[in-house]
Amino acid sequence: MIRIRNAKLDDRSLFKLIRTELIPLSYTVTDSAEAIRELPKRFQSGVTYVASAGTMSPAFGFVHFEVMDHILFVDMLAVAPEYRSYGWGRRLMAACEAHGLSHGCKTARLFVDDINNKAQQFYARLGYARSHYYPDLHCYEMIKPLPR
Repeated sequence: MIRIRNAKLDDRSLFKLIRTELIPLSYTVTDSAEAIRELPKRFQSGVTYVASAGTMSPAFGFVHFEVMDHILFVDMLAVAPEYRSYGWGRRLMAACEAHGLSHGCKTARLFVDDINNKAQQFYARLGYARSHYYPDLHCYEMIKPLPR
């Protein structure tokens, strides 16, 4: 199921996903301990949906995002390896985009590391297109117009 994040129930799983699935692919994170310490503050801003087996089951995937000036900014998406290829990433992104649409967003934006080819292909299948490359960050910005 997809549900809103419950910090007490989910954060341990989310932090593990970030530590094992996102940080290793990030060129910009040089101190993973510092990045983990900053996560509670980062989660206070925006919305986080999680994928889990039930309302009281810990998360095995999540998407964190924020709405600003009619733009949906997708901050992080991760799904545990054993749950990939079952559509959970697509469902999390659909929930995220639905939230953006309900809040008047016309565009969704995200950044993806240049070495993360699987993520780039995943987002392209969802309708995102590369719009800019940031060489200092080793990241592509990808944009998707949201339907009205």
